[in-house]
Amino acid sequence: MVGILVYADWLHQSSAYQQKRLASLDRLNQIASRLDSDIRGNLHLMRGLVATIEALPAMQQAQFSEIAAQVIQGQSQIINVAAAPGLVVRMVHPYAPNTAVIGLDYMKLPSQRDAVLTARDSGAPVITGPVKLVQGGEALIIRLPVFLPMENGRREFWGILSSVVNLAALYERSGLLDAQNTDRLAIGARTEDGLQLDHFFGDETLLSADRVSVTLDVGRETWIISAAPKSGFGLSLADVWLFRLQLLLAETIVVLPMVWAGRLMQERQRNLVAIHEREEAMRLLSRRLQVALETSQIGVWEFDPAANLLVWDERMKVLYGLPPDARTATYEDWKDTLHPADFAQAQREFTEVVTNGGEYRSEFRVVGKDGAIRFIRAIGNAYLDGKGRKKIVGVNWDVTQDIRLQADLRRAKRQAEDQHRELEKAHLRMENAALHDALTGLPNRRYLDQILADMEDAGGEMDVTVLHIDLDRFKDINDTLGHAAGDVILKHAAQALKLNVRGSDFVARIGGDEFVVVSRMPGSAEEHSDMASRLVEALSKPVDYEGHECRVGASIGIASRTDASEPVEQLLVDADIALYEAKRRGRNRVERFNETLRLNAVHTKKTADDILRGLEQNEFISFFQPQFDAATLEVVGLEALARWDHPVKGLLGADAFLKIAENLKVLAAIDEIILNQALMQLNRLKLAGMPVQKVSVNISAQRLREEGLIERLAALPILPGSLSFELLESISFDGHDGELVPQIEKIRALGIDIEIDDFGTGYASIVTLLKLTPRRLKIDRQLIQPIVESKAQQQLVRSIIDIGRSRGIEIVAEGVETMEHADILRDLGCHYLQGYALARPMSPADLLPFLKARSWMPLQRLDEVG
Repeated sequence: MVGILVYADWLHQSSAYQQKRLASLDRLNQIASRLDSDIRGNLHLMRGLVATIEALPAMQQAQFSEIAAQVIQGQSQIINVAAAPGLVVRMVHPYAPNTAVIGLDYMKLPSQRDAVLTARDSGAPVITGPVKLVQGGEALIIRLPVFLPMENGRREFWGILSSVVNLAALYERSGLLDAQNTDRLAIGARTEDGLQLDHFFGDETLLSADRVSVTLDVGRETWIISAAPKSGFGLSLADVWLFRLQLLLAETIVVLPMVWAGRLMQERQRNLVAIHEREEAMRLLSRRLQVALETSQIGVWEFDPAANLLVWDERMKVLYGLPPDARTATYEDWKDTLHPADFAQAQREFTEVVTNGGEYRSEFRVVGKDGAIRFIRAIGNAYLDGKGRKKIVGVNWDVTQDIRLQADLRRAKRQAEDQHRELEKAHLRMENAALHDALTGLPNRRYLDQILADMEDAGGEMDVTVLHIDLDRFKDINDTLGHAAGDVILKHAAQALKLNVRGSDFVARIGGDEFVVVSRMPGSAEEHSDMASRLVEALSKPVDYEGHECRVGASIGIASRTDASEPVEQLLVDADIALYEAKRRGRNRVERFNETLRLNAVHTKKTADDILRGLEQNEFISFFQPQFDAATLEVVGLEALARWDHPVKGLLGADAFLKIAENLKVLAAIDEIILNQALMQLNRLKLAGMPVQKVSVNISAQRLREEGLIERLAALPILPGSLSFELLESISFDGHDGELVPQIEKIRALGIDIEIDDFGTGYASIVTLLKLTPRRLKIDRQLIQPIVESKAQQQLVRSIIDIGRSRGIEIVAEGVETMEHADILRDLGCHYLQGYALARPMSPADLLPFLKARSWMPLQRLDEVG
């Protein structure tokens, strides 16, 4: 009795235990099936996007986003997709929240590098996870390698397509979260040694407790999903003791029927378990098939040739436009939907499998009742059923979007290829235009630089000579006859150059009227000079333009390579220096570069650099030379003279920097500095009670042309008559500088007097006097110095003074080096004197003591004053 009681009690508890385990296992299998189906569904979608990239590898971000949006729409759990050509992320979808990922290099991230390399090397997708997301939650990472087909039949690795799958969405869709209401659940991934589980979901203690488990292969990992009812697998204590009491009572009544019943129960239990297992397997298989069909939207059909009967599921009815309540269809129903153009081929392929059996594959179009055309792909197999009757079972699915997408991709690829060819042609045209001068057709400066760079890369070539050519008087023709005449001259010059150089010489136009010839043929210096002379002669020939005979000259600088290690580009610089020397010596000539010119150029460059530095360091200062009344020898004014307080060379006069400053276009800045210092010194003398009424300052053509000059002068506190501008000898009012006359009139209107400097030796002439009518005229020292010994020179100076007086112009004599000069000039009628006999130029610090001491006055004059 005790043995039967114990056995029956154990059997009862085992049965309850098994039933609870089977129920938990049933729920667990459904969850695992859904998880597996959803993961594979997402993988299937990513494979489709891989196929798209393989068809159009050159797609950009906008096209990638458009296609990715179509692929992952619907019930996909994919959060985002990233394409990494060359393992560097270049495209993402969605784009806006993922722009920070652009440029991510997988090879620089140890956390992702191994998975990416595994996908690349294996050629298969790699699924990793779960991983923690920055925005919260967990996800799976699916990485698929992308290989492009090559012309030799091989495949080239393009990059990695990576997608993030929302793990919480997978859990929810699989029913895992709902199952937690009744069961304890846990998921862990088996470690590499296979002995432990890494828990990542649910109750971690369940992994070491009594549970049921199923395995799920996720990429390269195996997930163990475990479950147990919250109340446990066993019976409650009350149920156990109730059954035991009932069993004890029954066994007490009849032992043998009890034993017999126990054996029947055991047998029944085994049968129930076996039946349940088979039913569970069938349900699991059916569920997987249903999930697969729902995910892929595939329709299933079966055809009985003997009965001419087609059996379609619900999806097939949707594909072919039949009403949902239609239970069956015939072979004719299927044929009636076929597109006329595909009818013959589709019928032939289906008839062949009906007749011969085997595998059935076909693709055709069907026309719906609404006239819409769909592309259908069909796969099937012939088989014999249990009664030996031939039947064909298969699947259909709608591939319309795939076909149209592929057509769009092919069309886009053709368009891209056409555009690429057009771009190549345009690039060649642009490259040719970029390397040649549009007017003359000669190579331009960019082409010249390229030729020189190629020669430099070749190295060691000694026989290189550069001729730098500049047209003389070209600006005169351009200004008088217009740019059209200038263009004719430039074309003439280009043709003359091409006709008078060797066939191997390179001719380029590098600027407005500048040309360069590069000769790489051996030749002596005389030969190159002869060629340059021929070019000067050819360029000097007259050109007829609308009845005008236009003549230009040419100045040429020549530089030849004397050392193979000398940079070729330096020859261009040397030739330019020689050209500058040719122009300086009178134009229309040829000069060859030598070391003397190099030293002069270096000196000029260093002086120019020092001038620019001197302006920054305020090294330019004013010296002042007093001007005296010829009759009384009283100081009536000052001339402000520019000096350069050089930190190394000491105090330098204007002749040491004036010409270089003019070429640097900074002469106007120096003029402004001297003007400001002169006005400040004049105010200082007035405050000290000195009877100095005016100060004169040199002004250059650059300063006169300076924009905003009149406005700045108007803002200065200048009393009328207290400031004079001396026009430098470099300004000629007989030629193109005549345009400055209106500017001078505006200056005169501000109360600033105009003086003409160096009259008699510079550009100033009688025409200048007539045009300007200046307040004062300064006779150059070269005319003043000989008047002591030469009566004729006295007469010349008297004539200039008389001319000035006749126009109401005051006369200032420069270069008064002796008191005899002063007496003669006073007798000739000169108004003012300036020279070493009375005062040398002096610094502002020395000026006030000099004026107070009055040491220039003769003794009798001092006595008269006393």
